[in-house]
Amino acid sequence: MQPAIATRRAMHSSPLPEWSTHDAMWIGFPSDPELWVEDLAPAQAEVAALAKALHAGGKGEQIVLVAADSEAAAEARRLAPFATIFEEPFGDIWLRDTGPIVLGSGKDRRAQGFGFNGWGGKYDLEGDDSIGERLAASASLPYAKADWILEGGAIDGDGSGTFLTTEQCLLNPNRNPGLGRAQIEERLARDLGASKVVWLGEGLANDHTDGHVDNLARFVAPGRVLLPTPAKDDPNAAVYADAARRVKAAGLDLVNIPSPGRIEADGDLIPASYMNFLIGNAAVVVPLYGAENDQAAVTVLQAIFPQHRVVGLRADHILTGGGSFHCISQQIPA
Repeated sequence: MQPAIATRRAMHSSPLPEWSTHDAMWIGFPSDPELWVEDLAPAQAEVAALAKALHAGGKGEQIVLVAADSEAAAEARRLAPFATIFEEPFGDIWLRDTGPIVLGSGKDRRAQGFGFNGWGGKYDLEGDDSIGERLAASASLPYAKADWILEGGAIDGDGSGTFLTTEQCLLNPNRNPGLGRAQIEERLARDLGASKVVWLGEGLANDHTDGHVDNLARFVAPGRVLLPTPAKDDPNAAVYADAARRVKAAGLDLVNIPSPGRIEADGDLIPASYMNFLIGNAAVVVPLYGAENDQAAVTVLQAIFPQHRVVGLRADHILTGGGSFHCISQQIPA
């Protein structure tokens, strides 16, 4: 078996953890009627509800809704008059993967971009490979683009240089063919300051991202990982058990949250997870599914983040696009 842990000397500072203070949060606003069809208007309403919860009546960070055209921008202004609207063409709303990762703080902030190939060639949409640089320019952040493919949802860091990822995604030949584990670790150290990489195995069943870790495991404090425990008839029970074993082997503190269990849409299994929560300055927003464990998940997160208000919101229409709250956002640290 390959080792679950790799340690490298960090060459640059790591991104601040998501629970650090933000100046702003970029959020993708559903814009393309051909992509979203009958889900467009309800998905826009769900995104506006997320934005409102994060803004928290002015107690949260600045919200920047990123709309692809003038019609969507007008709807964003109507639904979220408190938000800043940035109108710029893009393919779809998954800014966690297409937006830049902002490193550093204060005057030393800079935006790190990566190559993007539509999640391994599945969804090649015009503008997705360049929206990161344009977002950085809109925030007056210096921008650099790395020479390899990486989506932000494929990694999760605790701010100390420790990162979680999955073998299913980062070692997938549809991303960086020819790059092995050691080469990926070297690039994570070079571009994101990774000093320790903890490799989990598979991601959730039917996840078209090939196992993004932000649907499976998340840091909630330095060295402390939140992982689901399976519900009855859970399609991801074996995935959770293997991830827990690897987290413990890495010497990390393990905290558990219930899984929503088996969730289907139109007869198809969807990668439903409470792990796609989003941490803002004033609120933590978690997707809910109408499942038995919805309230329990909110309760667990409220105990973990006592200084925040934990808000559970449905994201059924956003989910038709393949992701949820964390997937459509990217923070700008203070």
